[in-house]
Amino acid sequence: MSDDIKKGLLGIVVDETTISQVMPDINSLTYRGYAVQDLCEKCCFEEVAYLILNKELPNKTKLKKFKKELENNRNITINLREIVKHMPKKAHPMDVARTVVSVMGLEDKDTSNNSPQANMRKAIRIFAKTPTAMAAFFRSRKGKNVISPKKGLGFSENFFYMCFGEIPSKEIIKAFDISLILYAEHSFNVSTFTARTITSSLSDIHSAITGAIGSLKGPLHGGANEAVMHMMNKIKKPENALKWINNTLDKKEVVMGFGHRVYKKGDSRVPTMEKYFKKVSKIKNDKKFLKIYETVKNVMIERKDIHPNVDFPTGPTYHLMGFETDFFTPIFVLSRITGWSAHIMEQHAANKLIRPLSKYSGEKHRKVMLLNQR
Repeated sequence: MSDDIKKGLLGIVVDETTISQVMPDINSLTYRGYAVQDLCEKCCFEEVAYLILNKELPNKTKLKKFKKELENNRNITINLREIVKHMPKKAHPMDVARTVVSVMGLEDKDTSNNSPQANMRKAIRIFAKTPTAMAAFFRSRKGKNVISPKKGLGFSENFFYMCFGEIPSKEIIKAFDISLILYAEHSFNVSTFTARTITSSLSDIHSAITGAIGSLKGPLHGGANEAVMHMMNKIKKPENALKWINNTLDKKEVVMGFGHRVYKKGDSRVPTMEKYFKKVSKIKNDKKFLKIYETVKNVMIERKDIHPNVDFPTGPTYHLMGFETDFFTPIFVLSRITGWSAHIMEQHAANKLIRPLSKYSGEKHRKVMLLNQR
C-alpha cells in the first residue's frame, strides 16, 4: 500500500468544528470548551443538549423553555406508533431507530427546508420523538401496551417511564443522565462524519441522522457496548474472568470495549462512567459484573497496556438498569442525536461537498472481446 494512502483517513484533518474536541494537555473530551466530566457533575442532560445545539449553557429561563419545547414535541403520530407496533418482534432495535427517524422525515412539514431555523426545529423534534418511538418498540415487542410520554418528567425520567411504566430512584436517573452526557458528542467519529458527508450533498437532516444510525450500529463504533455485554455473559462468573481474558489474549482475539482511535492515555470518559457503574452495582446489590469488569480491565492494562473505552462500563450499567443488550446502542442514539444535529447544522453553515479521491489498484485497461471470441 502506498504511503500516501491514509486508510480510515487516519491523521487527516478534513474540516474544522466548534462543537467538541479532545484536549491532549488535560486528556479530556470537551463540549464547546467545557470538560465533559465537569458537565457530568454539574449539569443535567438537557443542559448539555442545549449547550451542544446552542453553543452556550442555558440559564434557568432558557433551560425551562427548552425542556418545555422537548415536552411539547414528544408525542409521535398514530401512524408512526402503528408502524412501530407492527415491526418484526425480532428486529434489531437499531434497525427500528433508523426506520423511525426515516418515517419522521416523511411526516415532517420542514423536511425539505434546510434553513438554520428549520433545521433547529427538526433537530428538536427528532430529539424529542425518537425516545418515544423506541420506548414503544421496547414494550410492543414484548406484547405490552405502549406508554405515552408524561408531562412534567425530565428526558431520562420520561424514557424510563415509557419503557417500564415507573421511574427508578434519583441515583439511577443520575447514572443514566451521566451516560447520555458522555455519549452526546465526540467530534468527527465515523457516524458523525457519515452525517456530515450526507449533509454535504445538501440532503436533509432526517436522511443524515438515518445514515448516522446505520454507521453507529457497527460493533467497531456504537455497537461495542452490546458486544461488551455479550462478552460478560460469555464469561458468566467472576471466577472465570481471569482464565477467559488470558486465553483470549493468547489466541490474539479482539477484546471489545478497549482501545480508542483518539485517546492514547485512556478514554477520559471512563473514570466518570466507571464511578456511576459502581454506584448502580451497589444499588442493585450486584457485584458479579463489576468483578468481571475489574479482572478484564486489569489484565488488559497489564498485558497489553490498552485501557477501556466508555463502552466497557456503560454496557453492564445499562444491563443492571433493566435494558436488554440490543437496546444499549439505541440509547446511545437518543443521546448522540444532539451531536449529530449540531454537526449537520455546522456543515450546512459552511458547506463543501465531501468527495475524497481513491487510488485505483485494479486491472489495467482492457478491451471487450465479442462473445464468440472469448
